[in-house]
Amino acid sequence: MLRMAKLALHLSLVIGLCPAAAWGQSPSPAVNIIPSDAVICIEVLRPRELLNLLTGEEMSETITGLPFYQKLSANPGFVGLLSAVNFMEASLATEWRDALKVSAGGGITFAVCPGETAVLILDAEDESLPKRIHDLLVTMVRSDAQNKSLPDPVERAEFLGVTGWSFNGKESHALIGRRLIFSNNPEGLKRVLTLRAESEGFSFASRTDYQEAQRAVGADTTARVFLNLRLLKSIPGVANALEQDKSNPLAALFLSGIVEALRNSDWLWLGLDVVEQGLSLRAVADGKATDPNSPAAFAQPTSPEQGAMPNLSTPRRIAAFSFYRDLHRFYSAKDALFPERTSQLIFFENMMGIFFSGRDLTDEVLSEATPALRFVVARQAYDQATGVPQVQLPAFAAILRLRDTETFDEVLEEAWQKAVGLINFTRGQQAMPGLIIDRPIHGGMKFTAAYFSTAGLDQKTNLHTRFNLRPSLAMPEDYLILSSTDALARDLIDALTIEAQGPRAPLPGIHSVAELDGAQLGSILKANYETLVRQNMVKEGSTQEQAEANIGVFIALTSLVKHVNLRMGSQGELTEARASIDLNLE
Repeated sequence: MLRMAKLALHLSLVIGLCPAAAWGQSPSPAVNIIPSDAVICIEVLRPRELLNLLTGEEMSETITGLPFYQKLSANPGFVGLLSAVNFMEASLATEWRDALKVSAGGGITFAVCPGETAVLILDAEDESLPKRIHDLLVTMVRSDAQNKSLPDPVERAEFLGVTGWSFNGKESHALIGRRLIFSNNPEGLKRVLTLRAESEGFSFASRTDYQEAQRAVGADTTARVFLNLRLLKSIPGVANALEQDKSNPLAALFLSGIVEALRNSDWLWLGLDVVEQGLSLRAVADGKATDPNSPAAFAQPTSPEQGAMPNLSTPRRIAAFSFYRDLHRFYSAKDALFPERTSQLIFFENMMGIFFSGRDLTDEVLSEATPALRFVVARQAYDQATGVPQVQLPAFAAILRLRDTETFDEVLEEAWQKAVGLINFTRGQQAMPGLIIDRPIHGGMKFTAAYFSTAGLDQKTNLHTRFNLRPSLAMPEDYLILSSTDALARDLIDALTIEAQGPRAPLPGIHSVAELDGAQLGSILKANYETLVRQNMVKEGSTQEQAEANIGVFIALTSLVKHVNLRMGSQGELTEARASIDLNLE
């Protein structure tokens, strides 16, 4: 498969490096000759739009300006690749970006079929070049074999009036006009050529579910992916992944409405479009909306105007999440959701019984929470008073809206202080420092915070990891804030105060919202660069150079992403997710 992909890329590059001729007659859509039993079919209908974004000068300048690229440019293998590209550009007087656009401009179709068969179809923009390019590659492959004293690796055979070729005895390909067809085995190529020869052959385009998806979501998009979930769910690994929410309470809480929709779906459609300097994605599954009487209905808005609340905005925010989750209904359905009570669930119930003084967790505690559940993750701003830990962890917080804060505030305060007391008791038994409780005031309201003292420490740099934590409880108006730091609690008090001045309505029909800030994520990764490199060396057995390269790639990718926004909910009888990705090309 890897060799086939490399060969396809090689052919694409060479095709694009030749002068462009006039456009010829377009062949029929490639999906018409993809076997009907394909599990995944990827169609890039307008490749130039993607290539203009991903290989444009702005993207190239951004990537080449990254520290990671500077290190990569010293790698001998990468230097050799650049030399080869420069040689081809100089020899054929064509810039590599233009080469890619010409070679793939007519469309790209890739499919995975049963029996570990893959098919790749490339439609070039010029039908006069493929034969010449193929002859050139035959010469290059044979010359390389001769230099190594190897037998002639080039094979050819006729099938249904089309000449098929192979350069290694495994991959197979054929040239038909300006269309180049690859498969990782001869049988895959024969199936495609058979469909081409049959005027009424049953291809992937003839599938009723594929056509249903096209009608439901539209066909006008830059690229699209169709997944046959009925076949995918027959794979043990996929089937097991879709059952995780039945044994994991956290997975059930946050993934219900998503995993359940996939379990009930026959197909999943993904569409991608280029929008200015970013990407817009849409995913649609045909799984029906959750039965209002089912155990998982706690994750579905009960009326059209209900939904998750917009995310809260705070300084240095890395990520934010908002969910419509009825915690009371969720826990009421625990016996149906988790028929086998795990040790973790039993432990959780015992602890909650202690913290809430024996109150019924379902009807006397969780019933006080509205379905608005939000989370925020933000980078910390350390100062001289708190010191700077050696490993810098982000702050995180959960925000719930309560029904009756007048009678429930003290119950929550007592539970929180019991939890801190239990932590201190446990740490005291191990001769470790405990938390000190304080009652600071912010925005005219008093809240509760706990901290580890730095008294007696000569230096307040490279502190222990525990100094990342200053757990806090705040209850502004009818909200509950549980934060890992007092600083984030203050920021959230401010954010909720602003929200109260101009209440934002729920997002109708949306049950899950996620946002990510690439710059803030990249900044905390850079702050922990040395720690991440050491962890990679220990866990993966990498050398320091390899670990630095691995972490460098990840940081480089985050620096290219400015902002990600994801929303999931229902669209009539379908389940839909929409995402926008803004790229940082400045």
